[in-house]
Amino acid sequence: MKNFKINHREVRSYDVLELSGELDAHTASQLENSLKKLIDNEKHHIIVNCEDLDYIASAGLGVFMAYIEDVRSLGGDIKLTNMNPKVYNVFDLLGFPTLYDILEEESDAVEKFDNNESK
Repeated sequence: MKNFKINHREVRSYDVLELSGELDAHTASQLENSLKKLIDNEKHHIIVNCEDLDYIASAGLGVFMAYIEDVRSLGGDIKLTNMNPKVYNVFDLLGFPTLYDILEEESDAVEKFDNNESK
């Protein structure tokens, strides 16, 4: 089993969470803690870069579902980027593309936030 890691960095005024490894029932709490910490610190413009995410289970998807409403009610959003086809298929099967912005590249998400923000 591959280790799951989250790397947090900032791009302009947006927070990027880079996920790597396998996001499943054992590791979902790490993602939950990261999202909760961002929201508690009033960081509501979140990009989740899935480039190195090898696998996602329903527990991982559940974390995204649990926090999207909170983030949007605060005027922000969670945008997902750089998914490999295997990971994208899981999101797609569960209808995520209708609920979330799923973008090819992280830079697309930054641009989308820039265009939606009234700074």
